[in-house]
Amino acid sequence: MSVSVFDLFKIGIGPSSSHTVGPMIAARQFSCHLQATVGLAAVHHVVAELFGSLSATGIGHGTDTAVLLGLAGHEPDTIDPNQIAPTVAQIRSSQHLPLLGEHSIPWIDKDHLLLRRKSLPRHPNGLCFRAFDAQGQEIAVREYYSIGGGFVVDEQGQRVTNPGAAAASGSQGHGQGLLYPYSTGAELLAQCRATGLSMAQVTAANEQHWHSADEVHRQLLRIWQTMAGAVQRGCAATGTLPGPMHVRRRAAELHRNLSSHPEAALRDPLSMLDWVNLYAMAVNEENAAGGRVVTAPTNGAAGVIPAVLHYYVRFLPGANDAGIATFLLTAGAIGIIYKVNASLSGAEVGCQGEVGVACSMAAGALAAVMGGTPEQVENAAEIGMEHNLGMTCDPVGGQVQIPCIERNAMGAIKAINAARMALRGDGQHVVSLDKVIKTMMQTGADMKSKYKETSRGGLAVNVVEC
Repeated sequence: MSVSVFDLFKIGIGPSSSHTVGPMIAARQFSCHLQATVGLAAVHHVVAELFGSLSATGIGHGTDTAVLLGLAGHEPDTIDPNQIAPTVAQIRSSQHLPLLGEHSIPWIDKDHLLLRRKSLPRHPNGLCFRAFDAQGQEIAVREYYSIGGGFVVDEQGQRVTNPGAAAASGSQGHGQGLLYPYSTGAELLAQCRATGLSMAQVTAANEQHWHSADEVHRQLLRIWQTMAGAVQRGCAATGTLPGPMHVRRRAAELHRNLSSHPEAALRDPLSMLDWVNLYAMAVNEENAAGGRVVTAPTNGAAGVIPAVLHYYVRFLPGANDAGIATFLLTAGAIGIIYKVNASLSGAEVGCQGEVGVACSMAAGALAAVMGGTPEQVENAAEIGMEHNLGMTCDPVGGQVQIPCIERNAMGAIKAINAARMALRGDGQHVVSLDKVIKTMMQTGADMKSKYKETSRGGLAVNVVEC
């Protein structure tokens, strides 16, 4: 499987890549399927069934909203987050849903959005859409799986893409295959040694299979600008987050406190870590509020890489656009290895597959822009995951808030430390990145399902909802 950096870094909306972005893509794809096969006019009503983790925590993660928006033709990378609430309110108040914005059908959540307390065979995040004609005859049925990070596959395991995303990016194919193919850490290191290129340079060359060199650079900076925008909005927003817990947004107050006491940095050399915490929390509060973020590699872990990238830009000398591109390409190279060999889904392997992977990606990327060799970069990525092994996904109340927001801040701090540890060494180490990825997948397989994004274990059952 060939994976692009831009498959990992997708611009979308919160609060979850697997429970919001993926289901929106799947729902829109089903509407497109209906249009191409039976025709929208033949459809009288649609039923959407949510299975497994989507059933257990989907409502708290906004899956119900995502399904409505996707069936109506909206896409996660282009929809205005400010229009989501009024659009959904209109559908629910009118009890009619416009398929692809063209053909109105009856819609009442309790009749057309069904939660199934079982899982489909391919993955815990399963969806099944059924369409019926005016006589009640089933005229179409499709299964989809949201497998983490906004990736969606159909019942045959074929990738389902957002039809508008490629056009919006202006991507274009180049060549019949990747110039420097790799699927493991060892293969990536071998490519670096054979060519003398860095991980970022190897990955940039591979991206030209899909995009021009100029387009790669433009899209990387667009990703960075979107990440920076999420930090800015998170630092400005006040009040509480959506949901029954009424979790207070803390980033704005922390930002005011840090900005009003710059002299504290002279007394406390670790105060920059407060800023890193701020960057991560700002992004994940924005994500929890349903705002615009970048999957990195998931929405639940969306704050780690932006926080560490902000650390590079704000605190390290010599930071520039080329360094930002190197950071994101290196992070993407590491993320591709996880995607190909393991999982990015909290519902499949726990939060080690989300914050753990983000920490690993950020650690390697930071080591790269700080001048690390490919071996030191690989070591940093390995350290970043090794000390996240076994992390459960146990969101309180099914909301991407507790412990997710603080967990991103901790993941960012771990990534910085992992990079610094690796740069103090020579790149030689006992546990390879490939071995730790294999261990992560095995650990996820052994983890009980109640610890994998079902809110049936861990903090989710030991913390009383407010």
